[in-house]
Amino acid sequence: MSKSKRYYALMLIVVIAFILYVAYVQIIQDPQASAFLGFKTDLNHPLNPKLWLIVMRIHAGLACLAMICGAVNFADRIRIRHVKFHRFNGYLYVIFVMLVGLTSGYMAPVATGGRSVSIAFNLLTMLWPAFTVIAVIQIRKKQMASHRKWMVRSYAFCFTNLVVHVLTWTIRTLAGSPYPVSYRISVFITIPLLLLIAELVIRTAWPGPAGPRRSAGNNKP
Repeated sequence: MSKSKRYYALMLIVVIAFILYVAYVQIIQDPQASAFLGFKTDLNHPLNPKLWLIVMRIHAGLACLAMICGAVNFADRIRIRHVKFHRFNGYLYVIFVMLVGLTSGYMAPVATGGRSVSIAFNLLTMLWPAFTVIAVIQIRKKQMASHRKWMVRSYAFCFTNLVVHVLTWTIRTLAGSPYPVSYRISVFITIPLLLLIAELVIRTAWPGPAGPRRSAGNNKP
């Protein structure tokens, strides 16, 4: 099995596990997000818990949809044999990313951890759509290799919430830090960490300049 296929298999396992976890938390464990809302203290902006909960659910759902669309489009079989579906699914991914950005823009001012975390999430809200748009521009220019690289960078941000919460749990467990402090540190680590992981995947999974070419027709999105 090639490195790219191993990465893809691992990614699918993580995606499925994370979506199941999100569903469990949202539906069974804490449907009102009362535990997380309890850490939102000393905010600089007023918080409407009911509206925030609605937006948060929409945000989580859209992020999961973006994660699914991205995972499907990284499958070689889909990309090569079902070009039209690959293109349609790719545009769905773009739409979901933009909508996630909009919902994130609402939640960022009342982010757990204070103003610095709000700034970090606002930065992410700019980077994720920007990387996605660059990926679209590259494929419209028929730059297959560049498109793939920018899609990897874009898709990496689908795992922001997962990495933030894993790091938050780790820091709280090892250092005993309060949740808001652990969450703040985790957010600061997550953004550069995901960018680094994306670059490592790009450089190890597809070390060649353009990857294998099967036919001219397969160079379409």
